[in-house]
Amino acid sequence: MKRIFLFVVTNLAILLVLSITLRLLGVDRMLDEQGVGINYNSLLVMAAVIGFGGSLISLAMSKWSAKRMTGAVVIEQPSDPTERWLVETVRRQAERVGIGMPEVAIYEAPDMNAFATGMNRNEALVAVSTGLLQAMTKDEIEGVLAHEISHVANGDMVTLALIQGVVNTFVIFLSRVIGHFVDRVIFKTEREYGPAFMVTTLIAQMVLGILASIIVMWFSRQREFRADAGGAQLAGRNKMIAALERLQRRHEPSQLPERLEAFGISGGEGGLRTLFMSHPPLEVRIAALRAMT
Repeated sequence: MKRIFLFVVTNLAILLVLSITLRLLGVDRMLDEQGVGINYNSLLVMAAVIGFGGSLISLAMSKWSAKRMTGAVVIEQPSDPTERWLVETVRRQAERVGIGMPEVAIYEAPDMNAFATGMNRNEALVAVSTGLLQAMTKDEIEGVLAHEISHVANGDMVTLALIQGVVNTFVIFLSRVIGHFVDRVIFKTEREYGPAFMVTTLIAQMVLGILASIIVMWFSRQREFRADAGGAQLAGRNKMIAALERLQRRHEPSQLPERLEAFGISGGEGGLRTLFMSHPPLEVRIAALRAMT
């Protein structure tokens, strides 16, 4: 529940800041130009500005924020054989899928994890934890790196941001329509907006935000299957399966910050909670790889 709560709160916080900014700029006044009516075109434009604004700002800052949240150190000049192998493996895989060489980084964390992020597939960041380097074999690490490179090649970071933007837009639009209806029809407010509008809008935005997160997380799980398949093609299916089996045998809580968990290699649980998980259960991912032709 903590992950769900923080995911929703983070998005609502971004939407709230942008909403207040546009209100101060007078954009909200455009929506009430027709007395008790509502200007749906203006509302949709404002919702899109707020909805996509938050997602695109997060995407633009993704590499910068990821480095600072994890303490990841980019390998400028490899200082040992492990770093040299890491950089060369990423370079070889990036060349095979036709993307620019990503920055390669290592961050201190005891769990086995890795992530890829960045707003441009030719200027991405691939980072691995010290726990992963210590606990996995080179074949398994190669599978993990191939999975992350596949995320970059598929443009998953950009696509996820766009989907989040679309979802945010409809959450804002529908919540304000609901707030307008309650304020004007039920409470009979005739001028400006009454307290019922703000309260109803905030409640509707929270409820719709939770429902919308199910859509976003569903897409995130599908991209994990695609990245697993891409990793199997790049590094070999056995290496990809071996990496996931290693994660399964040593299942431990992710140490990645909440905002980066969707970009990690591990994660996912069974049951109803799967609806709100960014990753499918490991056993399901392994079964999907074994079923590949």
